[in-house]
Amino acid sequence: MTRAPAFPAIERRVDLDGAVFRVLTSESTAADPGTPFVLIHGIGMSHRYLTKLHARLAVEADVHSVDLPGFGGLPKPGRDLGIPAMADLLGEVLDGIDSGPVVLVGHSMGAQWTVELAAQRPDLVRGVVAMGPVADEKHRSLPAQALALTIESFGEPPAINYQVFTDYVRCGPRWYLAQVRHMLSYPIEERVAAMTAPLLVLRGGSDPVAGLDWCRRLRDAAVDGALVEVPRHHHVVQQTAPRSVASAIDAFVAERVEGRG
Repeated sequence: MTRAPAFPAIERRVDLDGAVFRVLTSESTAADPGTPFVLIHGIGMSHRYLTKLHARLAVEADVHSVDLPGFGGLPKPGRDLGIPAMADLLGEVLDGIDSGPVVLVGHSMGAQWTVELAAQRPDLVRGVVAMGPVADEKHRSLPAQALALTIESFGEPPAINYQVFTDYVRCGPRWYLAQVRHMLSYPIEERVAAMTAPLLVLRGGSDPVAGLDWCRRLRDAAVDGALVEVPRHHHVVQQTAPRSVASAIDAFVAERVEGRG
């Protein structure tokens, strides 16, 4: 059972043939809410390390944080779900909650699921934010990922490391390893090029997982790409610098999403 989120939210569960999603929705009180946001966690994680960003974005727009099947204490599906399959189901979830076209915000492996959904379902997506996206050629093996995450842990506050560790425990090794195989083989740079929506690549300036050169490559692969760094922060930048991240996302939406056309 998950703890109550650190923001007012309506919780619902969506069961798609045994693939159970959790959706936490905050409705903005702004007089003229902007484009809704959908926040997607990374491998092993849940909405818990997106709470501060969720709360800030919800001031001006509706926000949906989604826990994917097998993560955040949700039951493990009885079948394997690669990235295209997971993105397809996520599209069904968004269809069901009638969110309208959204800005997808994905962290780490969450960037892969969001990019894939944007490539599959351009009708659902007005923009994509890839925070700390994975994985470049230097990190497309389990040992390389493990080393980068170990280095990463030394740069994060204890509270962040506790969130990560406890969510990894809730995920469990079997589902984690099943998903990491998909993460390491997914050609995100090719799928970014297939998107029509604008892309913001966002990284902490000290992130050892998503390096600067790699993030520049993803930006340049997009039809309409931008890159923002938050200095002195690491991989979980959305939780350690939520104000800076939210400001960068708001500027991206104003200039490249709502300002298009």
